Amino acid sequence: MNSGKILTVSQLNIYVKSLLDGDINLQNVFIEGEISNLSDHYSSGHIYFSLKDSTSLVKAVMFSFNAKKLRFKPENGMKVLILGRVTVYEVSGQYQIYVEDMRPYGVGALALELEQLKKKLEERGLFDQAHKKPLPIYPNTIGVITSPTGAAIQDILNIISRRFPCVDIILAPVLVQGKTAPEQLKNAVDMFSDNNAADVIIIGRGGGSIEDLWAFNDEELAYAIYNCKIPVVSAVGHETDFTICDFVSDLRAPTPSAAAELVVPDKMDLTANLNATKQYIDSLIYNKIYALSEIQNNYIKLVSAYSPINYIDTEFEKIRSCELQINNLFDKYIYLCENNLKESVNKLEALNPIAVLKRGFTHISVNNKNVISKNDLKIGDEIDLKLFDGHIKANVTKID
Repeated sequence: MNSGKILTVSQLNIYVKSLLDGDINLQNVFIEGEISNLSDHYSSGHIYFSLKDSTSLVKAVMFSFNAKKLRFKPENGMKVLILGRVTVYEVSGQYQIYVEDMRPYGVGALALELEQLKKKLEERGLFDQAHKKPLPIYPNTIGVITSPTGAAIQDILNIISRRFPCVDIILAPVLVQGKTAPEQLKNAVDMFSDNNAADVIIIGRGGGSIEDLWAFNDEELAYAIYNCKIPVVSAVGHETDFTICDFVSDLRAPTPSAAAELVVPDKMDLTANLNATKQYIDSLIYNKIYALSEIQNNYIKLVSAYSPINYIDTEFEKIRSCELQINNLFDKYIYLCENNLKESVNKLEALNPIAVLKRGFTHISVNNKNVISKNDLKIGDEIDLKLFDGHIKANVTKID
């Protein structure tokens, strides 16, 4: 540029801009600093702020297409590490940094990023208990999302085969750390959900550092678990490790082994419960039968007490008693009649002239008239002498 040439302000700014844009050292520059004067344009999604240190300040802007990729929320006073390019904004003539990426910087940067994502998802309701789905009591198929070579899958298989061997297990092999791990984890969750391929899902891995577990803090994975139609059990790391996956899942298990125990019942407990239930049912049946038997006995007693059969039996006994009395009276009457008859017969026998004749007496008659005195005869009368066995005719020759 000639020193004697007169420039407009626009030409000057364009020239300075070309110098900065043409400097390769300023195209991909990492800058450490503290955020100030933060202005988040919600309508456009652009973020405007200043980046400063103890003595200097530079303007910065992060356009929406890059801002959407942030995994944390920038705040004033936050120390960050940015990647961007240095240029001039021609309208104001002010040089600034166009930020392409930004990360929290220093000790606790990942923890801060995790905490901010956790707060964001919690405000959107992804952790609400009302959204948690209950685990099936007796699952037929269990989906497992983890590394096929890690210790977690072996622990899960061993425990499930011991506790509930009749269940089927479908393994979705994935990477559990690294750049491609979050997408593989998300795709595995979607696969199970879209195909309804399991009754419950275990997603997890063994323990490690926060960097090792970072794939389970992915926002898209969190939404995949939240929208999953199948209950999800998170089993990431050890008991003291927490990830976004733990908070959004339907149930958090402290370890993969604990997850295996939570998703299936223990066959020993089921057997014991079955035996106890059988004994309880047997007891109920026995008590019911006994109670019904008692009721039956009471009804039998009532029926016996009010049954006409008892009355009929009583009356029948009275009739039999009367019959016996009548028979006795009749027999007694017959006996008396027989005795009287015998007495009468004996009397008649005693008065029977034949009997008298048999005793040696003779019946005398004359002219068919009984002779009871000698005065009824005279000498010469023809008398008829009747003996017990015949008649004799005789004439009276003497009367004394």
